Amino acid sequence: MNSTEVPAIDQLQELAPGAPPFSYVPQTWGWAVVVGLLALGVLVWAVLRWRRWQRDRYRREALARLTWLEQQHAEHRAVLRELPELIKRVALSMPSAPAVAALSGPQWQVFLQQHAVQPLPAHLAMQLRMLAYGPDTQLMALPGAEVQALLATCRRWISDHVAV
Repeated sequence: MNSTEVPAIDQLQELAPGAPPFSYVPQTWGWAVVVGLLALGVLVWAVLRWRRWQRDRYRREALARLTWLEQQHAEHRAVLRELPELIKRVALSMPSAPAVAALSGPQWQVFLQQHAVQPLPAHLAMQLRMLAYGPDTQLMALPGAEVQALLATCRRWISDHVAV
């Protein structure tokens, strides 16, 4: 081979990468402890989130039923009669639920208010009682805006109530 000849590009070969001058493995046991603690923290967080998700199952089911009621009430106003029962079932399903089965009237209003995050209308228990026991003519005469406000209040209470 002549020294003036230039080699062709296809004759070039890649150089093998050299070993790094340092190791990627931590050299002290402290890093293993840090990684272990992080893994333990993530595991504890995941378990707590899963338990909370399981505990709040009754809320998700109640909100799904409320969504169905909201869709159906335009055609059949009588489905609103299920709303007081739904609220009572949510109260009975709360973790460490107090004795709410026998509550009615002012005591029911006080219970709802105590477990609400935001203030509730003062006449919510009366509206729920009217929905459950009122005559059909009174139910049909409810204005649409009042029904929407009642449904929104119930949705807010179901999703945000404080389960003591």
